[in-house]
Amino acid sequence: MNSIRVVLLFIILLLFQVIGNAQVTIKGNVKDSLNKSAIYANVLLKNDTGEIIAFTQTNNEGAYSLSANIMGNYQLLFTSMLFEKKALKVQVNKANQLLLIDALLSPQSIELNEVIIKNSPPIIEKKDTTIFDVKSFAQGNESVMEDLLKKIPGIQVTDNGTVKVGEKEVEKIMVDGTDFFDRGYTILTKNMPVNPVDKIELYKKYSNNKHLKGIEESSKIALNLILKDDFKRKWFGNIEVGNNFSTSNRYDWRNNLMNFGKKNKIYVVSNVNNIGNDAVGDINHLIRSVHSDDPTNIGDEQAANTLIQMGTDLPDMKMTRVNFNNDKMISFSDVYSVTKKITINSLLFFNTDEKKYFKNSLENFNYGGTDFTNSTNYLGVNNKNTSFGKIDVKYDISNNQTLNYTFKLNNSTGRFNNEMNFNNDLLYERLSNEGQLQDHKISYTKKLKDSKAIVFTGRYMLENAPQSYSINKFLLTDLFKATANNTIQESNNSMQFIAADMHLLDRKQNGNLLELVMGNQFRSDKLNSMYQLKKEDSVLYAPIGHKNNFTFSTNDFYLLGKYQVNLSQVKLLSQVDFHQIVNHFENSITDISVTPFYVNPKLSIDWKINESSSLNAAYSINRTNASVVDVYDNNIQTGFRSFSKGTGKFNQLNSSNVYLNYFYSNNRNMISTFLMYTKKQDFFSTNSFIQPNYTIAEKQLFKNNTMFSWISTIDRYFKSIKVNWKLTFGGTSTTFKNIVNNSELREFNNLSINYGFQFRSVFKKSFNFHVGTEWKNNFVTAEQKNKYSSNMSFLDLLFKVNKKINIQVQNERYYFSNIGTTNNDYYFMDVEASFTLKANKLQLFLSGNNLLNNETFKNYLISDVAVTKTAYKLVPRYVMLKVSVKL
Repeated sequence: MNSIRVVLLFIILLLFQVIGNAQVTIKGNVKDSLNKSAIYANVLLKNDTGEIIAFTQTNNEGAYSLSANIMGNYQLLFTSMLFEKKALKVQVNKANQLLLIDALLSPQSIELNEVIIKNSPPIIEKKDTTIFDVKSFAQGNESVMEDLLKKIPGIQVTDNGTVKVGEKEVEKIMVDGTDFFDRGYTILTKNMPVNPVDKIELYKKYSNNKHLKGIEESSKIALNLILKDDFKRKWFGNIEVGNNFSTSNRYDWRNNLMNFGKKNKIYVVSNVNNIGNDAVGDINHLIRSVHSDDPTNIGDEQAANTLIQMGTDLPDMKMTRVNFNNDKMISFSDVYSVTKKITINSLLFFNTDEKKYFKNSLENFNYGGTDFTNSTNYLGVNNKNTSFGKIDVKYDISNNQTLNYTFKLNNSTGRFNNEMNFNNDLLYERLSNEGQLQDHKISYTKKLKDSKAIVFTGRYMLENAPQSYSINKFLLTDLFKATANNTIQESNNSMQFIAADMHLLDRKQNGNLLELVMGNQFRSDKLNSMYQLKKEDSVLYAPIGHKNNFTFSTNDFYLLGKYQVNLSQVKLLSQVDFHQIVNHFENSITDISVTPFYVNPKLSIDWKINESSSLNAAYSINRTNASVVDVYDNNIQTGFRSFSKGTGKFNQLNSSNVYLNYFYSNNRNMISTFLMYTKKQDFFSTNSFIQPNYTIAEKQLFKNNTMFSWISTIDRYFKSIKVNWKLTFGGTSTTFKNIVNNSELREFNNLSINYGFQFRSVFKKSFNFHVGTEWKNNFVTAEQKNKYSSNMSFLDLLFKVNKKINIQVQNERYYFSNIGTTNNDYYFMDVEASFTLKANKLQLFLSGNNLLNNETFKNYLISDVAVTKTAYKLVPRYVMLKVSVKL
């Protein structure tokens, strides 16, 4: 823990250093000799050596505002093509100073000669927009936009492709203002080439609805990719084809084709590979785009529940090392302006993927006098097909009215075949998934006046999720006295959702905001499941306690009121939600209804400390309704040796939540600190009976569960040495309760702490580097304390031999404690060389993956009752030749 204390002390000292600087804000108005506003004039703050400390422009009213951490004497320079330069002296003699400086510019006659623009700033701050100059951060080894975004200060890209600013996920990623994929933007970032992009705009207070901009209190973040002029209003794209020309037949094929015209915008992307590249990301972000803060978000989180989740659980490392895939994807997006008032956005998406995984696990269970070890060797194949279509029609009825209609249709199938050796018994596990979804949403927005708008939204969803699960051997003789030799479970969950609401937003003259929401949501689930014992192809019997056939419906009538008070730099928000619930449960012998009523209050504060920093805090009390997966009253099979059972009762769960978020940002620094504490007065846990051949887990309602989590990120760009520096520190502490093997109610704690740093250079020379490390520590304290830690360190080197040859070397080192082997370290090396045969047209790539040829990878997992060691097979070493042609 000494290293943790050192890192924590370092963070605190750094925060004091950054926050304690002399933060100065300079504001004013710029006018000409005729007392007219000088719009878009440049305002530069320089030190005595002429270095630009801060930069901004006047807005369309001639006003400007800039902030900097300075102390002493400076010069404020005003420039514009139509006016003479004006320089004013600025003296800063105390911290947190506000200076009001107006300027009067004199007109000048100019003769326009050749103009040469040099050294545009890498980062420009304009009110709620930050603009990043791509050429200042690109290093030449970026294959797709995701590679570039990882190098932008303040932006994080998670392993599955999710893009975040601080801890806030971006709402969407657009291209020249056009949104193709909504929350499914990973299709764009994982496939679109970098070369056409000139600038990246980051919007900090983004509105999905143009009529609500300036009215709603938005915390949404969006990115906009600005194309170079050479790529506008014409067809462009690229084709990449690669193969390793060996018996293993590794291949990688990617194609992008785009045209961004005035009336029609088209983006076609396809990807075929078996080298482990994830070309899609989380597909649910495309099919179910969730906008939690949007007035039209009704029903965004609704989905049918599947009873058995089987898949390729992979270790926390680079996907291309462990992902044995055969992925084929094609997507066609079209945004067509039918008239000036009607726009149609259509999307067709098809994906087939075959994933294989190979792993051996050893689980040791030891609790309450029961001690056993299970050995399982897996060979799994998961085939999944997804077809998705979406049509979004926007009709601008007038300048203040818009009607939107969105239709989604999704069909997915999955076939999971698992061959495993379980304690020397050879088992064949089969799972068949089917999924059909249709989703209709319509919304109407009317801007009643500049500060007032009303939004009506309606939605209808229908989804079916049938499953068929079978095992070729019968291991449960201790549970069922039968001569069966195989089993099967058939199940289906059918979900229907109907909802409508009205949302009124009223921004008062003093800046206060009133929001009123009234609506009704109805959801009905029909759950059927039957577990059968079989001998060969004949059904012996279906145990009564393992059948479910019921309908569970919930009708929620709700009324929500929000009022935000603006007090200069502080915003206070009070919110109250009223819910009248009607729960109805019906099966062959029971027909029960209950009508709970509850109120959820919330208080929050938003303090804008200055132009660069803000503090947000909130406290809320929440009561939620149990779902269909909580109330079923008989057993359901959830795995080859596991069953689960619901409570068989209606329940409402009470909890309270506190969070605190500090955010600091200027043109070189970004600091984010997030703290959250949750106490669940009621929560679902399990009463489990665990034996070597089976596990039965019954849900039960317990009292008082707590969770505390925190994360701090410091991101700084050192312009003088052209290096981005990032430090992260975070963790989660959770208190659980459960019952195991007829024990008393037991309480245990799970603590995880992680910390790390990264340095990334952005030299414009022949060499760049990216180096970093991350530690993860896990502590589980139950009857005894178990500890497990891991570390991942990396060193990436980029060499520009000349204008035509780039070489990139990627090195990784993984360390795991408690694995029980003499060698707990794993080293990896990948190398890629690119050769430009024709500038901006033709490139060759030669890459080597897993050059040290590691064959297996082991990790370690601890829980309150068991320790599991797992060994995964790795993608073997291969060398691939790839050609890229820009169209």
